[in-house]
Amino acid sequence: MITSAALLTALAVAAIQYNPADTELWSPVPPAVSAPPGEAPSDAIVLFNGQDLSAWTARDGTPAPWRVVDGALVVEPGTGDLLSRDAFCSVQLHLEWMVPEPDVSLSGQQRSNSGVFLQDRYEIQVLDSYQNPTYVNGQAAAVYKQAPPLVNAMRPPTQWQTYDIIFTAPTFEGEQVVTPAYVTVLHNGVLVQNHTQLQGPTVFIGQPSYKAHGCAPIRLQDHRNTVYFRNIWVRTL
Repeated sequence: MITSAALLTALAVAAIQYNPADTELWSPVPPAVSAPPGEAPSDAIVLFNGQDLSAWTARDGTPAPWRVVDGALVVEPGTGDLLSRDAFCSVQLHLEWMVPEPDVSLSGQQRSNSGVFLQDRYEIQVLDSYQNPTYVNGQAAAVYKQAPPLVNAMRPPTQWQTYDIIFTAPTFEGEQVVTPAYVTVLHNGVLVQNHTQLQGPTVFIGQPSYKAHGCAPIRLQDHRNTVYFRNIWVRTL
């Protein structure tokens, strides 16, 4: 048992040997970033502000063919995916999305299917997963065909959903992967992917495997379903 006297002696010795300043860091000073409620941080790149599609193109580089309706970016089914004009590696990505009231004749992967692709390769699934069973690594907030979400945080159709995604890009030496990609996802503020290791780019059939690549655009998928997006911004990490 340590007596009060012994404890005081130990503290006195520690005070002589150590100084609180020994473990204080004063530089480099983190840059100040303003983060007003409901707005993009001051250091973010705004990819969609509810007004125009100037930050996006079709895959062939032509103007983005989707619509802007009441401040939302709306998939124009059958016109193809959108790519951000800028290329990115590791990022913090924020976006909000909404699905319409479901067609009762549709179910599973047919119901408001879309996706968000990091580096044009790694898909976080967008789907109406509210009371809509499907394979679990294909429901909303799954790393598509790789990792189911930890929970289903889906709100009902016609309500806006929020994704906050932290993506760590893979690194390569020549054609060999040195470190794989990792992703953390919050769906409506709920942690659903916790530093999940990606096995490679998204594939529909077969097993994923890495091929060396650099920074690449963010892609929004046209899966021939109507889906709405808004408040899309990204911070490079």
